[in-house]
Amino acid sequence: MKLEVVFKTTDFIAVNKPAGLLVHKSSYQKTRETTLADWIKKEFPQTKKVGDSPEFRPGIVHRLDKDTSGIILVALNQKYFDYLKKLFMSGGIKKNYLAVVSGEVKEKRGVINKAIGIKPGTTKRSVYSSKMSKEAITEFELLGNFEKNGQKFSLLSVRPLTGRTHQIRVHLASLGFPVAGDPIYGGKANKLSAPRLMLHALSLEFENESGGRIKLEALPPGDF
Repeated sequence: MKLEVVFKTTDFIAVNKPAGLLVHKSSYQKTRETTLADWIKKEFPQTKKVGDSPEFRPGIVHRLDKDTSGIILVALNQKYFDYLKKLFMSGGIKKNYLAVVSGEVKEKRGVINKAIGIKPGTTKRSVYSSKMSKEAITEFELLGNFEKNGQKFSLLSVRPLTGRTHQIRVHLASLGFPVAGDPIYGGKANKLSAPRLMLHALSLEFENESGGRIKLEALPPGDF
């Protein structure tokens, strides 16, 4: 497996994860597929003792869905892991995504403020209110509209201000503009509208321990 290391210091690395690569297995998963965690342990063996659950998440502070491409941070020591974890929990890391959505978005920009919870009787997330719903806020900006194979699409810059599971996908689908290629929140027809889930984690921006600003970008792959 060849992965692009976007940035590297003695404390952390930033990797451009390709779509289709699982970040890590869970304790209950029996899949044998190679994961980002497997690659990390091989290339950076010091991470085997870094993190809250290094056996499954060596140095991994946050995650991306399997079919989402883009930038992800990996701490190389426990001190920096704790530092990055604190930043993520406090909203100190600015995240920016690119999303191709089905349909013609006309608003130049907007804010989606809808709590997200697990839909009763399923494992899917939704904006329907429930006792387990949590606050979720997503900002978006329209970058352009286009047509392909007779279908209308829009390209959005998306910034999640909170970090709920599937937040961007659920929020955009709730507006009637699901991420193209999303089989879960866009329906069967939408799944066939694109070669894969058209969501890419473009950049991360945060303050390092010395007070300077770091902005890391991972260019989207060719299929995007």
